[in-house]
Amino acid sequence: MDKVVATAEEALADVMDGASLAVGGFGLSGVPDVLIRALYATGASGLSVVSNNCGVDGGGLGILLAARRIARVTGSYVGDNKEFARQYLSGELLVELTPQGTLAERLRAGGCGIPAFFTPAGVGTQVADGGLPWRHAPDGTVAVASPPKEIREFDGRRHVLEHGITTDFALVRAARGDRHGNLVFHRSARNFNPLAAMAGRVTVAEVEQLVEPGELDPDEIHLPGVFVQRVVELTPEQAEDKQIERRTVSAPPVRGTVRR
Repeated sequence: MDKVVATAEEALADVMDGASLAVGGFGLSGVPDVLIRALYATGASGLSVVSNNCGVDGGGLGILLAARRIARVTGSYVGDNKEFARQYLSGELLVELTPQGTLAERLRAGGCGIPAFFTPAGVGTQVADGGLPWRHAPDGTVAVASPPKEIREFDGRRHVLEHGITTDFALVRAARGDRHGNLVFHRSARNFNPLAAMAGRVTVAEVEQLVEPGELDPDEIHLPGVFVQRVVELTPEQAEDKQIERRTVSAPPVRGTVRR
């Protein structure tokens, strides 16, 4: 029952080339940075990543992206990652964009053993009809396009068939966790982390604070340990190292003026 692994490198030692991974986080909030850096150190390449977005330039999954370790991305948001856009538009990266709520449900469904489900999101668009550019050719034309999906009508409303997602591994970050793998997330850092953890066949969690079994209030646990196979305790320095994607501060008032 003790799922604690000594180091992040040891926890990811069996990730091979071509592996698929679900990765928690939203922007730079709740991103498993220590595990991502450890995965970078393994040298694994040709990875298929499922995540809301692919980090930023030089941060989060952007580290793996810049090193050309990622071959395919399934996500809902490109963001301001210029290298992501460059690789996608030049045909170096296959990208499957999906509505954000659909992505969340595909991960949850995969974790619950549900192979597919119908949703109205995307009906009447290329999400359902096909034709979204998954991969570009070097000349900018579409080399691989998304296929059309099954449409069915329920109660007079059309719905599109979406498939659940499961991956070889999942990487997540939690505020607290115990040795059994039960996890508690902090506010908005919860985001996609529980869903990504559910979708992974082998889920590795980095935790800012490791506690003993029984110390977590059962009513406060966001993700049961049954979904987690390995736990890595962060050092205080690692736990405090949190990047800010968009730092916004107010300019200090000019001395001698009155702010109204």
